[in-house]
Amino acid sequence: MANDFWKKLARPKLKEPNMLCAWPGISNVAMLAATYVAKQLNSKNLAVLKPQFFFEPNGMLVRDSIVEGAQFPSNMFMYYKNPKGRDLIIFIGESQPTSNTYPFSHAIIDIAEYYDVHCIYTCAAMVAHMHHSEIPHVYGVGTNEKMIEKLAKHNVPLGGNIQIANMNGLILGTAQERGMDGICVLAGVPNYATGLNNPPAALAIVRTLSSLLELDIDMKDMEKIAEDANEDSKQLANDAMGNYIDYFTEPIWENPDAHNDDEDDLNG
Repeated sequence: MANDFWKKLARPKLKEPNMLCAWPGISNVAMLAATYVAKQLNSKNLAVLKPQFFFEPNGMLVRDSIVEGAQFPSNMFMYYKNPKGRDLIIFIGESQPTSNTYPFSHAIIDIAEYYDVHCIYTCAAMVAHMHHSEIPHVYGVGTNEKMIEKLAKHNVPLGGNIQIANMNGLILGTAQERGMDGICVLAGVPNYATGLNNPPAALAIVRTLSSLLELDIDMKDMEKIAEDANEDSKQLANDAMGNYIDYFTEPIWENPDAHNDDEDDLNG
């Protein structure tokens, strides 16, 4: 395969690896989960996708008043040698392309085929009618019946009829077209907080991925981040409720009409 659109940074011998792909999305769930996995596994750089084939430059970097060149989002492949099972390739895209998404997804599958990737994994948020204090439920979808059976074996409920937006979903459709297995793991996020980072949902996904991918991942740091996020959410909710009460209610002693009515009632 010609590698005009990507560049190797290392030449490890990988053992039928799985590949985890992630891009920014709703509540930043995919990025939080994938970057945590990469960090905890001390993954090493494997290759980069050359962004000029798929992205328009988003600005110019200037250092010491000298223009250095066009700026593109990072598209990095990393790898982890897994002593328990299949090795893992992690692809993290700093941004999703605004065009060329289909060729972009095929380029990633090309690289997956080059490394004999066994299965493509993605993760995403599932917008739900839930409260931010609830533990997020995790669901899964697969590209074929074999993947559905794998999800059932790991006690991951099925996602049913849903749409997975943008690259976190498109890459699985491309994998299916190319005859490659794929799974997406989704965690519920409140429908009123989709613009906020959701570490509890990311934690739920990491726990599920660690089972599916047979990985030993230390959860302590993510558990602390999720706990802190829950406390922050409680405070935001309390503040919002306090502002609501202050705006829409008024103490009776500050309402002269109400005070006069009380006097009339007492004198009647």
